[in-house]
Amino acid sequence: MRLLSRFVSVSALRAEFPVLGALAYLNAGTDGPLPARAIAAAAEELRREGEQGRAMAHFERRRELSGALRGAYARALRCDERDVALTSCTTEGIAQTIGGLQLGPGDEIVTSDEEHPGLLGALGAARQLGGVAVRAVPLAEVAGAVGPATRLVACSHVGWMSGSLAPAELAELDVPVLLDGAQGVGAIPVDVHALGCDAYAGAGQKWLCGPDGTGMLYVGPALRERLAIDRRGYANLADPGAGLDARPHEDARSLDAPALNAETLACALAAIGVLEAAGWPAVHEHACSLAERLAERLAEHGRPPAPRERTTLVSFPSADPEGERALLADSGVIVRSIPDRPWLRASVGAWNDEADLDRLLGALAP
Repeated sequence: MRLLSRFVSVSALRAEFPVLGALAYLNAGTDGPLPARAIAAAAEELRREGEQGRAMAHFERRRELSGALRGAYARALRCDERDVALTSCTTEGIAQTIGGLQLGPGDEIVTSDEEHPGLLGALGAARQLGGVAVRAVPLAEVAGAVGPATRLVACSHVGWMSGSLAPAELAELDVPVLLDGAQGVGAIPVDVHALGCDAYAGAGQKWLCGPDGTGMLYVGPALRERLAIDRRGYANLADPGAGLDARPHEDARSLDAPALNAETLACALAAIGVLEAAGWPAVHEHACSLAERLAERLAEHGRPPAPRERTTLVSFPSADPEGERALLADSGVIVRSIPDRPWLRASVGAWNDEADLDRLLGALAP
């Protein structure tokens, strides 16, 4: 029996995820598999709401769950929970950061040429609505592309297409750095301070195996002081009873999503708890090592992967990505295609094993 950590075996972790009983699920880069205990936690909150109604105790429960989830996200990012906002997705955190800087004509944002629409949308808004110049270069070159007009570098921590990494030189820049961590947090080790980033937007539904509608945003105090908070409401106000004079929280709660329901919070908290119990170092090591193994086996199979680094994403060539993705799904193997690239992408998690790789390779045409 292979041990994932000192206390948890791979088979024990796999048993937490019902979908793995039927499928070789290699799609956490889109949405991770839901653990059974997360499903049960959400159902329990709905049962409570149905039986007890939603009065003061209900909202106290939501605050309790929010605090616990914020702490779990902070541990995954290795930062202070006061610097973590709860969002509904990676895209929301990115948009809050870019919009909050209130950049305008004469300002420039440097990004890469392989970004996800979740970041490109906010960059497009900055350009179209604010007159901000946006310059895209290869991901490996973003640090060196900073010039006198650059006010922000915004790029992926882990590239969503190939699994490449943002350059370490970003930590040495004097301009703020925003990392899209959708393919980072939960998949590979993340330490926002070691990365040297000023903001890190992550997903709760991908590598943390939570429900859709969850995410996080780390913003360091120095950058947070510069962000304009134009979206204000009960959830992010320190003194909502002050009416027009109400002010946002002074910590990252000022950037919280307007509303996250109790069942979503409970589901996300239970899901990340499964992975925490297995141990983050073991989770990261198993997933990255298995992804490396898949890359080697694909090359032997005549499908050499796209250039990648030690992450959990493995993209490989396909003559008909959409058609082959559907055929693989019919065979019980779940991967995704990459828009405008002749690639399929497998997302390898700590819950996967060699049998999942066998099933993928066995279903691929030679």
